[in-house]
Amino acid sequence: MATVALPRSRPRGTNRQSDNYFFSGIALLILLTVLVGFARTYFLAGVFRAPLPSLLVHIHGAVFSSWILLLITQITLVSAGRVDIHRRLGLAGFGLACLMVILGVLTASKLLARGVSPVPVFDAQTFYAIPIGGMVIFATLIFFAYRERFHPAAHKRLILIATIAILDAPTGRPPFTVITARPFMDSVVVYAFLLLLIAYDLWSTRKVQRATIWGTAFVVVIGQLRVPIGNTAVWHTFATWVQTLAR
Repeated sequence: MATVALPRSRPRGTNRQSDNYFFSGIALLILLTVLVGFARTYFLAGVFRAPLPSLLVHIHGAVFSSWILLLITQITLVSAGRVDIHRRLGLAGFGLACLMVILGVLTASKLLARGVSPVPVFDAQTFYAIPIGGMVIFATLIFFAYRERFHPAAHKRLILIATIAILDAPTGRPPFTVITARPFMDSVVVYAFLLLLIAYDLWSTRKVQRATIWGTAFVVVIGQLRVPIGNTAVWHTFATWVQTLAR
């Protein structure tokens, strides 16, 4: 089979330009996913007038939506060459990420206190492991992304993977439930985004970046362990304690 020799390195600026296109495109795709997933219950319901259980849920939705907008803003700043503003805004972004984790845990705990499980096949205690596990994934990846802030290739991949990891919230709602409600398909959209990143790595650098490998593996492994952990007696004891405390 005939082969074509490829240069070992690309001209300066080529990878940067392709990165700008890819990360901008996937960020917009994430935004579209969030808008579609929460359209019926939040965005098209009037946002602050949406029929949500409490003010906490409204704040939770606004803060998580702000994270997606910040992601797009940060990518745009890098594409425009304003890395100085990007870095200063990154400190606010780290604070926003910490707030997201706190609000995510509080919102999940309030849902548990009401004894509600959005997934009928799980009781409230079992389901509680899903959002808590999601916050563990997000917080861990954001921590390592912060550590790698002086290594742009790893930093932006970890930020992206952390954002992808929390997409099971919008994709667990209509119209995505046509796919995600089927057995073993609950995380298919999340995995599709991760595969896009892997494919881009292979195309742009001829290898899968280390941050992509470890970040993707962490999302998949912890994500798949959430329900088995949620079914254990130890977790149910813990969840019952949280439920009593939250009430």
